[in-house]
Amino acid sequence: MYKFRVQQNAQFHGGYATCATFRQIFIDNLHSLYLLAFLLIGNHVEAEKCFVASFEDAARASSVFEGWERSWSKRCLILNAIQRVFCGTAGTSVKRDTCCGVDVEPEGPRVVNAVSGLAPFHRFVFVMSVLEEYSDCECALLLGCALRDVVEARIQALWQISGFDPASQNPLRLDKMSGTSRRPGQT
Repeated sequence: MYKFRVQQNAQFHGGYATCATFRQIFIDNLHSLYLLAFLLIGNHVEAEKCFVASFEDAARASSVFEGWERSWSKRCLILNAIQRVFCGTAGTSVKRDTCCGVDVEPEGPRVVNAVSGLAPFHRFVFVMSVLEEYSDCECALLLGCALRDVVEARIQALWQISGFDPASQNPLRLDKMSGTSRRPGQT
């Protein structure tokens, strides 16, 4: 019976990711993982530090199943960015950089600058929920906030990125945007 248990554990242990696997993940996904770090932090120097710390954390993980390495690497990066921005390592005193030097599509610099220009909480919510497709519950859990805060921050981030300011929009202008020129209350 003991021999069976040892063999079973040895076979099960073979299903875990190795340090070499994480090294390859970070090499193969260098640009996308760095861009994720930059979008979350908004500063090149801090994004590089976050990237390196995330690799170290991922490589130390001893219980990540094979096939989950990429998502675990992103999760490590997001957790490191949260720690740096909200717990003081990078803090709010870090100067925001533009995306120069970040490998993105032709329209990318404008989009990257718009996202990195968001307030930190809104930026994290937008990147995690919209770009990385984390659930609202998971975002709230990782960011240590209420679910409604995540929903509100995402809406505000989307408004800011699109240039829409709900406070300055009057109903007549919105009607014109939709193709009609009625005033509110007119039938």
